[in-house]
Amino acid sequence: MCSLQTFKIDMKALRQGNNEMQIKLDDEYFKAIDAPDVHRGDLIAEISILRTGDIFEMNFHTEGIVHIPCSICLDDMVQPINTDNKIVAKFGEAYSEDDDLVTVAEDEGILDVSGLIYEFIVLNIPIRHVHAPGKCDLAMIRLLQEHTAVRSSEEDDTAIDPRWAALKNLKL
Repeated sequence: MCSLQTFKIDMKALRQGNNEMQIKLDDEYFKAIDAPDVHRGDLIAEISILRTGDIFEMNFHTEGIVHIPCSICLDDMVQPINTDNKIVAKFGEAYSEDDDLVTVAEDEGILDVSGLIYEFIVLNIPIRHVHAPGKCDLAMIRLLQEHTAVRSSEEDDTAIDPRWAALKNLKL
């Protein structure tokens, strides 16, 4: 089981200047955070934290692959991920997130980046993700074609309301 303790950064313990860390993200990570969209993957997250006083500029570079269902055939496919993200963190009264600014409770001083990294990954996945042409599950494609309603042009001519028939002349 993946320990999410690795993702908890003690902001108070960071030294002034640049701090670097690298975290491996695998299937266990996605299970541990109970990820709704991605359940498998193999990625590396590199985090560079520049501390200036009580302000932390955090740069995330996440690269690797995730396995997600194809939008057409629902078979698993590999989606490459390569994303760079930046947030700024500071100490405050209580934890809060606002766009690119995260406020960490000063009395605790711990920032859990496991959720942030997952969000960066999911935002890098295209809305419509499909296999390369010819790589979809052929059995599923046949089922889709079998159950897809296809109209012939003759059916379309008879089904058109006469009030809209004049619009057919506007076709390019």
